[in-house]
Amino acid sequence: MTTPDRKLQERLLLSRTVPGDRLMLPDAVLLAALAGSRALTPNERRALQGSPLTLRRFRQLSLERGLALGAAAQAANDPVWRGSAGMLRAASSAAVLDELVTDDGHWQLHFLPRQDGDGRGWQIILKLDAEAPFAARLLREQPMLRVVDGGGAILLQGRLDADGECEREWPFETAPMAHFQLYGAAFAVEPAAR
Repeated sequence: MTTPDRKLQERLLLSRTVPGDRLMLPDAVLLAALAGSRALTPNERRALQGSPLTLRRFRQLSLERGLALGAAAQAANDPVWRGSAGMLRAASSAAVLDELVTDDGHWQLHFLPRQDGDGRGWQIILKLDAEAPFAARLLREQPMLRVVDGGGAILLQGRLDADGECEREWPFETAPMAHFQLYGAAFAVEPAAR
């Protein structure tokens, strides 16, 4: 049977009316048949074929199940991210460090002077590039992330907000530039549960 013939037959089955028609099978039975965990009995097959209302419900459940499986497959195929590393570059040797980028370009660290009364201290902001191949997964799953320096000290730990950012107070007395120079000029962004 060709696709147009199949569609025509489906349309005819679904559009017909039967006086006194009602749902003849519960959703649990229809879902089990769709999942393949339970075959319909001959009486259930006859009830399904004889009730356009039940047949329409079966079709709706089938469509919903297909969409859910498609979304789950897409989520399972999202690239997995295990961490990104970066370094303080020679070009970043200005007196004040305002940004670092990981080697893969997927993460930026921004450093902002705090605007409180004494003018000392910094804020560190971790920003995920929206074009990163794993961005959708991280924003959906909201794992705990951390940024560590070359010595392994945690600079920032938290979850990304809806904009793909996480912000904390800089945890050290030394300014970011001086701190990175003390610890090999290296840093990494990684899942906290490593």
